[in-house]
Amino acid sequence: MKNLRKCLAVIPARGGSKGLLNKNIRLLNHKPLINYTIEAALNSHFIDELVVSTDSEEIACVAKLAGANVPFMRPAELATDQAASIDVLKHVVLYYEKEKHKTFEYIMLLQPTSPLRNANDIDEAYEVLIKSEGDSLQSITVSDTHPYLMREWTSGRLESYLKDQAENLRRQDLSELYVLNGAIYIVKRELLMLHNTMTGSNNYGYLMPKERSVDIDNELDLKWAEFLIQSS
Repeated sequence: MKNLRKCLAVIPARGGSKGLLNKNIRLLNHKPLINYTIEAALNSHFIDELVVSTDSEEIACVAKLAGANVPFMRPAELATDQAASIDVLKHVVLYYEKEKHKTFEYIMLLQPTSPLRNANDIDEAYEVLIKSEGDSLQSITVSDTHPYLMREWTSGRLESYLKDQAENLRRQDLSELYVLNGAIYIVKRELLMLHNTMTGSNNYGYLMPKERSVDIDNELDLKWAEFLIQSS
């Protein structure tokens, strides 16, 4: 499927990380974490431009060596814990439109903390969105926990999280639910820039298996991802 609609992919990778020091460039099976996402994006058939948005010179250097564009350093106000991903995306889009005179119909967010997502996942997700004529898409995986089984624990008292629900349902009677795995987000440029959202009214999902849905947030996640890589 030839891509006639321009797609800009953004990898957000700020330098600060509270949970895991230097997370985005920590070595995972002897390779910087961000490299996995860069390589997947570069091997995609549908990404026209790949850019890493970072405030870190060290991350910028690693990203450039891996083949990504780093045309600017991210402004300090977009590199705080409170900075939203949507604002980072909008900053990149405006840069390309004003400085490079390039426009894109679709904007893709690829978080570097999802190293096991591959080029095939990216391409299949993109095709799902294009064929469905949707305005946004997020990658998902099957949820390990159903809300029915969740409980609120306050001052020792345990209560059902879902109020007014039938009790004593069997696990096999519960409907299968899905969670965002953080690996792939795609949105139409107009929806992002004019409506300030990543989720449109015609929103789609792309299902990924558990073994490629690891989201690196701490040391345990890193060890689990390394185990999966070495076991494959």
